[in-house]
Amino acid sequence: MIYLDQAATSFPKPPAVQEAVARSLAQGAFNPGRGSHRLVQQAQEQVMLARRNVAELFRIRDPKRILFFLNATQALNQAIKGWVRPGDHVVASGMEHNAVRRPLLYLQRQGAEVTFLQGDRWGVPSAQEVVDALRPNTRLVVINHASNVTGAAADLEAIGQKLRPLGVPLLVDAAQSAGVLPIDVDAMGIDMLAFAGHKGLYGPPGIGGLYVREGIDLTPLVHGGTGMASEEPDQPQELPARYESGTQNVPGLAGLAAGVQFVLERGVETIARHERELLQHLESELAHLPGITVYAPPIDDRRVGVLSFQVAGYSSEEVAMLLDEHFCIAVRGGLHCAPLVHQRLGTLDTGTVRVSVGVFNTHEDMEQLLLAVRELIS
Repeated sequence: MIYLDQAATSFPKPPAVQEAVARSLAQGAFNPGRGSHRLVQQAQEQVMLARRNVAELFRIRDPKRILFFLNATQALNQAIKGWVRPGDHVVASGMEHNAVRRPLLYLQRQGAEVTFLQGDRWGVPSAQEVVDALRPNTRLVVINHASNVTGAAADLEAIGQKLRPLGVPLLVDAAQSAGVLPIDVDAMGIDMLAFAGHKGLYGPPGIGGLYVREGIDLTPLVHGGTGMASEEPDQPQELPARYESGTQNVPGLAGLAAGVQFVLERGVETIARHERELLQHLESELAHLPGITVYAPPIDDRRVGVLSFQVAGYSSEEVAMLLDEHFCIAVRGGLHCAPLVHQRLGTLDTGTVRVSVGVFNTHEDMEQLLLAVRELIS
């Protein structure tokens, strides 16, 4: 099987990640913060290693401000619903995933105001468009760093530099960019950063996280046991315990620590360059095939390893099914949980075929996909 659905979840996982998860399950899958014996301490060390590695990758000064959740969707819900109140105004880009769009529309029904920016052809907003949309009651700006449909990415540094003097917090959805694009939370003016552990960070499923800048006090969405201040009726104020009630996924966090270490050792720039080289060849060949429409911006230093295309005479789901059944190639057809982007592209009724690559994909994978598409259209 040729796996070209890396934007959904990365595969295969690096051997070090597989080994870390197996080792944790065999030796260290205990409950951190619940007790003081050495087995609990071993589990705490695994969790702290994950925090430290993530902090190094995103240039976060205090690892304790990294909160772990089940996935990026849960992290985004904590950030959005824990900060926005009825009467507040939120600005969001036009390329948001449903992990942002649906929470915002829910809050809109509760009395919040939401502005989705149009952006350029790909839905990417400019810094000036963001600033022009602000109102006196704007409480949050949410920007999807990179689209899971086209691979287009926003200029976070330009946006952050505009917002920081205005005091409006910036929440970034880095589900598609973490591990592929350089991220420096201070240099980019990022106040909150949500990330998925199982995509470009090469960790296992079931792990995501949220960085929260000092001074941002979110209302916890989940209340319960934290292993500290058990006599108190309310959640503790200390981070990360305030937002991490219940038993943590220690094997998953061990895998995340190993995945981020893999990214750090290989280098974000090296990974990005490899993905862009694969897509550059694929895009140029697809664009010359009859009946093929490619949806992807020009490749530059902000592009991630994703592109979409359509085949005339086929639905996107049909193409994905045929590639799977007849050519053993895994891609994804449909709307990719991102209807705002498809509305901008004019593909809301049809969807697109999405190809997404990762560090273990090869030029031979691209050639096999091209051969398959040529056979389909012939």
